[in-house]
Amino acid sequence: MLPTTTAASMAARQLVLARGGLPSAAAAASILLRTAMAQRQARGYATPSGPPPKNFRMRPPTSWDQEAEGTITKVGKYFLLTEMFRGMYVLLEQFFRPPYTIYYPFEKGPISPRFRGEHALRRYPSGEERCIACKLCEAICPAQAITIEAEERADGSRRTTRYDIDMTKCIYCGFCQESCPVDAIVESPNAEYATETREELLYNKEKLLSNGDKWEPELAAVIRADSPYR
Repeated sequence: MLPTTTAASMAARQLVLARGGLPSAAAAASILLRTAMAQRQARGYATPSGPPPKNFRMRPPTSWDQEAEGTITKVGKYFLLTEMFRGMYVLLEQFFRPPYTIYYPFEKGPISPRFRGEHALRRYPSGEERCIACKLCEAICPAQAITIEAEERADGSRRTTRYDIDMTKCIYCGFCQESCPVDAIVESPNAEYATETREELLYNKEKLLSNGDKWEPELAAVIRADSPYR
């Protein structure tokens, strides 16, 4: 593709040859105007000429060159032990700072209210189970770790006869807790439930209800703290 200025010059030359001689004053002025506009447009998109502006490139990182130091500086550092005092200053500065570690398991660190730990089934204050067997948690679970079976009560409501969670499949995404309309299935702040056998990680309804009874004060406080953002 030809530059804009070259294209304008060729167009002007063709116009002159087509008319068989020199163009008139109006035609010449029009050609000059078009050429000037084409040059201005090309100049705006072209790479600017001349030296680059100041601080165009980043300065190379400075390094400590021992060969560039003078003899007096080296002797002063050697006899005055400046490097040793500098190291002791760093040591004392870190010595008086608070520790970054805790004595686990005797001390526990803070846990976020949205921490997703061991699963639990909650009850109402009256002792009635919250779960209504809607099976939304079973349907939304991406790992297919939840299995629910239900039956109809005498009053027409549903109750769960089976609520199993395979903790070896669970990915702790929290979808079951988010989908539950009655806050029945939740993930407690408990992160210490390691087992010795695989069978102990197959939670049934009784295990989940016992977890809910154990962690109910913490679970209720967490749900109240997170309710404005849900």
